[in-house]
Amino acid sequence: MIHIPVLLHEVLEGLDIKAGDVFVDGTLGNGGHTEAVLSKYASAVTMYAIDQDEDALARAQARLAAHTGNTTYILGNFRNMAELLKEKGVDHVDKILLDIGMSSNQLEESGRGFSFRQDEPLSMSFKKVTGPEDWTAERIVNTWDEDSLQTIIKHYGEERFASRIAKAIVRTRALAPVKTTTDLVNIILSATPAVYHRGRLHPATRTFQALRITVNDELQALHEGLEKGFNLLNSGGRMVVISFHSLEDRIVKNYFKTVIDNHTGVRVSKKPIVPTDDELRDNPRSRSAKLRIIEKV
Repeated sequence: MIHIPVLLHEVLEGLDIKAGDVFVDGTLGNGGHTEAVLSKYASAVTMYAIDQDEDALARAQARLAAHTGNTTYILGNFRNMAELLKEKGVDHVDKILLDIGMSSNQLEESGRGFSFRQDEPLSMSFKKVTGPEDWTAERIVNTWDEDSLQTIIKHYGEERFASRIAKAIVRTRALAPVKTTTDLVNIILSATPAVYHRGRLHPATRTFQALRITVNDELQALHEGLEKGFNLLNSGGRMVVISFHSLEDRIVKNYFKTVIDNHTGVRVSKKPIVPTDDELRDNPRSRSAKLRIIEKV
């Protein structure tokens, strides 16, 4: 599968990398953005590439193996980037990229239940291996009460039929545990009206989003990653963030506003940057992407 990095030209322009910079890709994924940086700057830039998905990290390392450069790969969550980098002896950096979207490999090949189009176990964790302390979508749908399920589906999925879906989950699991993506999709289809099934989005899209966000604590991770990343930046350093839904973009927008109001950062672009018509044609997955850039004063 060919991976097309979203807003690649705009990311490189926004980062404004210079020789000698320390660059952190906090969400390495398939490595498309980092590959472009390495192709252009090679060993002139010190790179730190972070991802909490072991498969993604290994895949990106293989993809980038042919590129010369000073690159360190780190298994971990970008919300902990300050601690992860400190272990490498790094206290300050010049450029940070956070691409908050999921990769096509995670959706279609991970086997962890991210896609409602596959019949897979209900994990939805970015971690390849989960422990007893980690949440999974299966644990949530089979143990949380109806009100809690409705709350996350409504707020994290922005799903208008959240009440119906939560009620159907609880009713179904009383008969048998909900184990797979197919089990969950069938519940959602049974709980929503037929007209909803003919919309632009698959009826399961928003519920799956809500569960994935909950499992991986994505919104709190984004809060922490933005704050820790900005604190790591040298004066004149930049952070570029790509978000893919309104909940994420609102967090980025509000954090950047706080930084600007505190006179510690300046907005590089007044409005979020979105894909061009050409990119939308070549890569439909980019349609909801929004890019924001902040520079530390």
